[in-house]
Amino acid sequence: MVELVSGLVPEGASVVFLGDGEFDGIRLQQTMQDAGWFYVCRTGCHMTASWDGESFRLDTLGACIKPGTLIELSEVLLTREDYGPIMLLCCWAKGYKDPLYLVTNMASAEEACRVYTKRFRIETFFSDQKSRGFHLHKSHLSNPQRLSRLLIAACLAYIWIVYLGSVCMQEGWVSIIHRGDRCDLSLFQLGLRLLDHFLNENFPITVAFHVFI
Repeated sequence: MVELVSGLVPEGASVVFLGDGEFDGIRLQQTMQDAGWFYVCRTGCHMTASWDGESFRLDTLGACIKPGTLIELSEVLLTREDYGPIMLLCCWAKGYKDPLYLVTNMASAEEACRVYTKRFRIETFFSDQKSRGFHLHKSHLSNPQRLSRLLIAACLAYIWIVYLGSVCMQEGWVSIIHRGDRCDLSLFQLGLRLLDHFLNENFPITVAFHVFI
């Protein structure tokens, strides 16, 4: 995927790849390094690393810190294959049960932590496209072209449903389809419920996409 997308990125553009634990493999890190991308990826506490001639498991770092603490190690070699050098971060945000371990090729630990916080913004989109929304995971498509077409349609539908959610908020439908004292739903979930309500009550749906030719 990185090799495919890198050919589409405009020359001179700065790219930062954010990944969960499945994206911490050293081959992927090398691929992103070769592409000229920055990356910040979560890794597991069981991972081994070497720093200043000493080998250790990452969870030994977590055992040494308290919530609200950040440990930054530069020039780290990762796994028994000694991949690197990379920067290793062990950060334990207040309010969280366990520390977070990150690997990155960025020069600034603070910047790496700042951009990594953006990764969590995509989690809602994933769940809306899958288990809490369109259930795309049940398509079982493996052909890239067919999957691409499905995703185009799903993303257009996503925009429409989110807009329906904003209509729900602006026109006072929340108390009818949800509750009157507070709202616990995202715009997407409100949009789905509003659409379902309109269809059940046979109300006209005035918000739509229009193709101009």
